[in-house]
Amino acid sequence: MKISTLIPGCIALVVLGTVAVCASAQDTKNPAPDGKAAQQQAQNAPALRLTIVVTGGEKNVPVENASVYLKYVEERKIKKDKVTELNVKTNRDGTAHIPEPQLGRVLIQVIAEGWKTYGRWYDLTDPKQTIEIQLQRPPKWY
Repeated sequence: MKISTLIPGCIALVVLGTVAVCASAQDTKNPAPDGKAAQQQAQNAPALRLTIVVTGGEKNVPVENASVYLKYVEERKIKKDKVTELNVKTNRDGTAHIPEPQLGRVLIQVIAEGWKTYGRWYDLTDPKQTIEIQLQRPPKWY
């Protein structure tokens, strides 16, 4: 073999070895967080979720298993408006949690068996907001 072909190969090996040593030195300075540290950071971070409390009647009884629909309308200038819908159910306490809601104007509709259907537009300004909704009994048919 000629020396002229070996020299560029040797230089390339030396450069690659130097880069690898520098990269491993940086990894030891900033170790990757382990599972426990990442879990602690997730617990310490504030939970961004909207809470909707659904009660009904004169005694403010929690309404269980009510369907809560959220409709966001994203207005566009050129294309048709984009509508995003989300459906959640209430638990035994009559609360429904929406994780990471979009801020802005939202339509909230509540449908529950034995209760009058509810729907109203709300302006969401705070992601930790709590909205209380009271349902009424339907009118009696004679």
